[in-house]
Amino acid sequence: MISTLHIKNIGIIDEIMIDFSKGFNILTGETGAGKTLIIGALGIVAGGRFSKEMIRKGENHSFVEVSIYLPNHPKAVDGNIIISREIFENGRNTCKINGRLVTVNELKEFMNNIINIHGQNDNQNLLNKENHIKYLDKFLGKEFLSKKNEYTELYNKYVDINRKLKENYGDEKEKQRKLDLLNYQVNEIKNASLKINEDEELEEQRNLIINAEKISKSLNEADMQINENALNSISIAIKKLEKIEDINIKYQKTLSSLKSNYYDLQEIAIDLNHYNSDTSFEEKERDEIENRIDEINDLKRKYGNTIEEILNYKNEVEEEIDKIENLEEKNKELKTELTKVTVEIEKRAIELHETRQKYGIELETKINSELADLEMPNAKFKVNIENTNFNKDGTDEIEFLITTNKGEDFKPLIKTASGGEMSRIMLAIKTVLSDVDEVPILIFDEIDTGISGKAGNAVGEKLKTISKNHQVIIVTHLASIAAKGDSNYYIYKEVEGDNTKTRIKNLNEQEVIEEIARIASGIVSEISLKHAMELRAAV
Repeated sequence: MISTLHIKNIGIIDEIMIDFSKGFNILTGETGAGKTLIIGALGIVAGGRFSKEMIRKGENHSFVEVSIYLPNHPKAVDGNIIISREIFENGRNTCKINGRLVTVNELKEFMNNIINIHGQNDNQNLLNKENHIKYLDKFLGKEFLSKKNEYTELYNKYVDINRKLKENYGDEKEKQRKLDLLNYQVNEIKNASLKINEDEELEEQRNLIINAEKISKSLNEADMQINENALNSISIAIKKLEKIEDINIKYQKTLSSLKSNYYDLQEIAIDLNHYNSDTSFEEKERDEIENRIDEINDLKRKYGNTIEEILNYKNEVEEEIDKIENLEEKNKELKTELTKVTVEIEKRAIELHETRQKYGIELETKINSELADLEMPNAKFKVNIENTNFNKDGTDEIEFLITTNKGEDFKPLIKTASGGEMSRIMLAIKTVLSDVDEVPILIFDEIDTGISGKAGNAVGEKLKTISKNHQVIIVTHLASIAAKGDSNYYIYKEVEGDNTKTRIKNLNEQEVIEEIARIASGIVSEISLKHAMELRAAV
């Protein structure tokens, strides 16, 4: 059971703490005081959706934490599990289970087995027949759901094989057009005879061509300076030193060094000559370089930013061509596999259908019994099962039908049931399912919509019965339901300066009677108090 609920910065709630009890917990109070916000907070901590508009004005985050007493749960610490969720205005979530960070989906999956919340939209969900198969399958229990999951895996495989076959066969003309295009691309790249780094080498040559005149002039001038000036001057110096080299060894060393420099300069002059000859390009050669660069750049625009990427693309396309050309063999394998999967999926679908038919009657019986308890003695509920094509749920199309009066034909819920009847039908379904899924905590937000009088009392009795094996938390506007609470909480608004805040009070027995009187007649009077005490005593 939920032992403590802590809410901070949601709507007009600044911060409240609620200590719930086991059994039947009743939330009542004035309209707009925050009752639905409390149920909404429980939905948030159970992994439900959250809108940033729910964050209290002037704050940048909301926070919800529950302490749940589940002594036999594997995650319980000293019998308790602490669940929290903090949401910021930028959309960031922080979810924790016993202090350990989890994702919203992990939180939702975990809480699905602990809390079941009946929101104000659930009646609308019941009107949508697409949801009816979910209710029936849930009633059939975990073993059935496990078999259904096995079927769904097979169905997904069945769909995937059919998709592949459709893609493989496709339009023959379209397939040929694709092959023609791919072959053209491969041939275009092959014919280019690309080499790694070729583009870089071509750019270097192109740079030489662009700067040929400037390079040639500089090389010529450098060559002239060496040949006409430097070498001539050094040659004269060598001859002068040769005349005195025998006088002292140091002159010999200097002469040797000078001769070495002379030979080095001669080598440099030869290199400059060669460089200069390299800068001479024929017009044809220049055009070839430009055309080659253009060709490579054109391929880059089509197939990749580098030559390496272009060649990798070619390899990928060749693999795709090979795959297309060998489709027939692959299709044979797929068809063989499809035959096996189809046989198995048909077998599993029949098993699901037979189970639904068998236990659909049991669901009808149980819900009809619950409807009788809820002051709908003439109502008859029917699970209509019709055959359809393979889908993720099998070959069954499920629709709940009802007749609320004797002698009338069964009709879809959306065409027959009133608001009050829908609330009771939903409660009947929740009652039956609660015995199957073993969820310990059931929460109802205004399950009494459209109900009054004897029907309201019957709903209260049913909820009270459920609360003997589950913790039930409910928002109600009916005195007959409020009177049956094990713990009653009054929700009210309090104005402090310019701010409105939600407040909550755990009522004592006298306050419970006064609240029942207020709900029943709008005022607390001697007559309404007497009626409230009678309602309370009848529990």
